[in-house]
Amino acid sequence: MNKARILLFLGIWVAVLPYLGFPSFWKNILATLSGLGFVYIGYVIYQESRKSGEKAGKTFDNFSENKFGNYDSEQKENLKS
Repeated sequence: MNKARILLFLGIWVAVLPYLGFPSFWKNILATLSGLGFVYIGYVIYQESRKSGEKAGKTFDNFSENKFGNYDSEQKENLKS
């Protein structure tokens, strides 16, 4: 199961948990475990984003040419029209 789906189900679980009729003791335990689940999934996503950020850190020399290139001002005016 991918992490986005797990986060979706955890969010639904936390939203529905207060209405399920658990005793206060169990509700506190389940809420704590759900919170720890969120922390774990968030940490895993953070680690993956750091790894992908290191790969994307490579830079390449790029250039682009514009249509005005190395023309003098008179030739540029002719190109604009």
